[in-house]
Amino acid sequence: MARYTGPTTKIARKFGEPIFGADKLLEKRNYPPGQHGLASKRKKQKDYGIQLKEKQKVKYMYGVLERQFHNTYDKASRMAGQKGENLVLLLESRLDNIVYRLGIAPSRAAARQLVNHHHITLNGSVCSIPSAQVKPGDVVAVRERSKSLEVITASVASAAKYSWLEFDPKALSGKFLNMPVRAEIPENINEQLIVDLYSK
Repeated sequence: MARYTGPTTKIARKFGEPIFGADKLLEKRNYPPGQHGLASKRKKQKDYGIQLKEKQKVKYMYGVLERQFHNTYDKASRMAGQKGENLVLLLESRLDNIVYRLGIAPSRAAARQLVNHHHITLNGSVCSIPSAQVKPGDVVAVRERSKSLEVITASVASAAKYSWLEFDPKALSGKFLNMPVRAEIPENINEQLIVDLYSK
């Protein structure tokens, strides 16, 4: 399956929460999309359906396809600690997600595009791989010739701050200080459901 490029509100309505950020349309239409969205006469979901839905939600949230997601889970399962937490931390330390968290881009999709188009540097070198893993101590910055881009300047002005990141808005450069604690990550994810799904 190719990467989804359609309306984000449609996906957010499917999961019943703003997984791509604040969404005014979702507030008005807080029911599933389609002609039967309001009917809600479907049978109660089974455990497998709930687990699968949670995995799909996280995939859409971070913009990751099935094979990439499965490989990330395999890597998380080989690490010390809890599989679910390791999975979330690996997704959080992707370069495109760090660019989004620093406030350089307004969304993860926009961050992915900036990385693909060679606007972002990792430790001083241009990196065009959105899935590149950023390690504590690494410096992520906007390339010198790209600092005047309107999408970047507008996004930085309204950026949120996170304890595991340090950002200099003048230099448009940020540092990944340390791996965040799971409780610090604001996304509504029940990673245990994903672990249960892959454990079958």
